[in-house]
Amino acid sequence: MVQGVSLSTLATCGKSRIYCSSHSWMTPFEPFKRSHIESATGKHVVWNKCVQSLVLIGYPCVSRQRSCFKVKAGWMFRGGEQGLDASVEQSESANEDILMFFFQLDLATRVQCALNMEEYDIAQQLRSKLSEVEEEVTKQQQSKRGMSAKSEAQDKAISIIRLRSDLQSAIENEDYALAAKLRDEISKLEAESLAASAKALAHENAQYVFRLGQKVRHKLFGYRAIIVGMDPVCSESNSWIENAQVKKLPRGSTQPFYQVLVDVRAEPDLLVAYVPEENLLIPDKPDKGRFDHPYMSFLFYGMDSAGDFIPIKQLREKYNKPRHEIPFDPPTDEDGGKA
Repeated sequence: MVQGVSLSTLATCGKSRIYCSSHSWMTPFEPFKRSHIESATGKHVVWNKCVQSLVLIGYPCVSRQRSCFKVKAGWMFRGGEQGLDASVEQSESANEDILMFFFQLDLATRVQCALNMEEYDIAQQLRSKLSEVEEEVTKQQQSKRGMSAKSEAQDKAISIIRLRSDLQSAIENEDYALAAKLRDEISKLEAESLAASAKALAHENAQYVFRLGQKVRHKLFGYRAIIVGMDPVCSESNSWIENAQVKKLPRGSTQPFYQVLVDVRAEPDLLVAYVPEENLLIPDKPDKGRFDHPYMSFLFYGMDSAGDFIPIKQLREKYNKPRHEIPFDPPTDEDGGKA
């Protein structure tokens, strides 16, 4: 059963619903009765320190783009010719990824709730929708982890074998024009296969410096943040990469990139950022100070003794990461004497 995490307090309110024309699982849902968040076109964040809730004002709008849904967000990048600031690393797609995770959690919670109330028909419908969502999310994760590149390399290798057979037949039939054409196609496919294999290998051998729930500080902009996701290489769009000037980084776009929640007290306009590994630092001392963000209670159980946050089980499973155990330092004789 989902560990008490529900999107019932997150996603919709009033007339807000989620729509999509390309996937059956995005058919309109009935509005949730309780809500602290309204999914919206043009997200304007209102942070209420008293009730500690996030309000996204407006109505949801989902559009189809490259066979996957896309929640339209209202923020715009700044910087570029005027110089970089923290907003260039603000990521709409990273925020959408987190919201999709919330959506999964909510569906799983609703399935369990329906089963507990013996509403088996409703539970079956919700489970079907959950399966479709999970299938779509799995495809996206496989793409990020290089599975698509590995499959592409294998497909190209099979095509090369077939073309070489055709080439041999063309030579035996003394059809040299066809043989030359096939030789050019083989050369092109070999180069593409090599590139795909290199990409897949880079994904498989990715080593992450930071872990889920870890508190970090931005090397350039100084804000405090918490790791909530990671990719082996930059998975953002070309326009985002260009705007953030990723190609000017020493390690470029082939280094790990992290989804981070930013302390809204320090950066109220920067909700979720997508940051290259080289721009993040571990604090010199354990940071146990206050950290405010509307997503915190849905992604973490709480803070550990080192000041980092403990990710929920579902978040660890999403990235296939083990639970981080804090080393236990037994009390010394001196400490025992003081006690």
